[in-house]
Amino acid sequence: APPFHKAEQPPGAESRARAALVPGATLIESFADAPTSAMFPTELQIVATSSEQRRREFGTVRACARAALASIGVGAQPILPDPDGAPRWPEGVVGSMTHCAGYRAAVVARASDFLAIGLDAEPHDVLPEAARDLVVRKDERALLSEMGSRNVHWDLVIFCAKEAVYKAWFPVARRWLEFSDVRIVLDVDGAFEARVLDPHPAWASFGFFSGRWITDRDLVVAAAWAPAREGDRS
Repeated sequence: APPFHKAEQPPGAESRARAALVPGATLIESFADAPTSAMFPTELQIVATSSEQRRREFGTVRACARAALASIGVGAQPILPDPDGAPRWPEGVVGSMTHCAGYRAAVVARASDFLAIGLDAEPHDVLPEAARDLVVRKDERALLSEMGSRNVHWDLVIFCAKEAVYKAWFPVARRWLEFSDVRIVLDVDGAFEARVLDPHPAWASFGFFSGRWITDRDLVVAAAWAPAREGDRS
């Protein structure tokens, strides 16, 4: 199997806090890119004509994912995108990957414990006004106005949380979402709740997500998850 390039790990409590974003799941992150040789040939083929940056992003998040999979006893194997771009996880596993400037991460768990997991990371900066109008619902905006600054760009946290929700939602539902289709209720202590406002009756029992978010090292990282249904638990 290709070697995993050991990632630089941030010191102190921040690393532990991100690692604990999803209780019961394993999160592996990297602030340095893995060598291209860490990819399987079938993965290399996917990004053969992509830029060097894209190849490194693609390969490093998969190196993180394989390290996370190894921690739950799953052997190294290619992680290829499906026709919609969602990663194909090994049988019995759910997970999510994310990358942004200077950061790559993956989270995985047993499908017996989680129905879905989503992970997103973004540079912690001002969300452009045009994007804010698309991302933040009026009811969310009213709640954010009561939270104060706390040196947090709350609208960016909302964006990151909704991206995490979408990454959890789509592989199960196979339905596209607009930002306005997701309602986020943030807690200043780093938690959030999310509801997908999809009227389709098939999702009456799937569309409520728990989540956590954190800001440090000029990043916002958010994770959303839904527990396994009773019938899926082993």
